[in-house]
Amino acid sequence: MDQLMQWLLVPGILITLVLSAVFSFKSRRSTDARTRGLFTARMNISMGAMLLFIALVQLFLSGESTLRIVIGAIFLVIGVFNVFAGLRTLSAYSSTRN
Repeated sequence: MDQLMQWLLVPGILITLVLSAVFSFKSRRSTDARTRGLFTARMNISMGAMLLFIALVQLFLSGESTLRIVIGAIFLVIGVFNVFAGLRTLSAYSSTRN
């Protein structure tokens, strides 16, 4: 079971890491404020998902160390906050028209 979770979580971390970097690069290179906001929102969603994957690794694939559980819980809270903040920002920028 642990090996199956590793095969699911590690690629998830790597994919969301690449997406975060790509959206960060695109948002910094964009000159239009709306496009910059859309890419920033997507970057926040990707970064939040990456933190959620890291939290799952800390909570389920490591020993029952109290420090790992606390770190995993912190990453979980920050990741959920990033995903919701990114979704809220994405909906705000998607609903505005040029």
